[in-house]
Amino acid sequence: MRKLQALLALTWLVGCVATAHAGRLADLEIVSRDSGQRLETWRHGGRLYVAGSPGERYAVRLINRSGGRLLTVLSVDGVNAVSGETAATGQAGYVLDPGRTAEIRGWRKSLDEVAAFYFTALPDAYAARSGRPQNVGVIGVAVFRERSAPPAPLLQGRLSQPAPAADAAGASAAESRAKRESERLGTGHGERLNDPTALTEFRRADRDPAEVLAIYYDSRENLVANGIIPSRPRPGPPNPFPGGFVPDPA
Repeated sequence: MRKLQALLALTWLVGCVATAHAGRLADLEIVSRDSGQRLETWRHGGRLYVAGSPGERYAVRLINRSGGRLLTVLSVDGVNAVSGETAATGQAGYVLDPGRTAEIRGWRKSLDEVAAFYFTALPDAYAARSGRPQNVGVIGVAVFRERSAPPAPLLQGRLSQPAPAADAAGASAAESRAKRESERLGTGHGERLNDPTALTEFRRADRDPAEVLAIYYDSRENLVANGIIPSRPRPGPPNPFPGGFVPDPA
């Protein structure tokens, strides 16, 4: 199998529960860096969605549930978050040690810095500004197992490297769709953050990923308009002791 240099994520967390997208080997969550909370997920049409707010900074939380090291190739809006290439599963990624958790806070600029992820209007998204707007609105990770007898690392450390056609509704409907399209959220290329990492060597067990996880996102208004988030708030759980006396039946 192909051998590559990888980056091991150095920002580790412990005690994470209630994951958003639980796979067999790894879990994927989106965390608001402004509130510190994991974003609520909504399932629709076999996909998971989160609602972001323009200007909100976020991180991608990756959790290794397995007993071995994993290579996680992270794609944001169809762009590799380490190399900046149009994302493909055979590219660079982050290596997670067994049972560990990492938060990826931005686009990797060097072994020391990232440019912060934040939700923004489509024209300001990094993918759109680099001429690749087609896959804005999805965050995915391809997960690879490691071969059982990996070679000694070259360097000690933590990261791995190697519009719809108009319909009969006419021009006004087309304009409305264009407006909604321009209001879609993407991921911006924000301020520089100190986020040190280092290179390690990783040999994939297989050419194809063992699993692929994905979470889609947009503004709450757009998700409500598309029927992904119910327009009415979810009812709370029933109260066994609401109080009062027994009224006559209707």
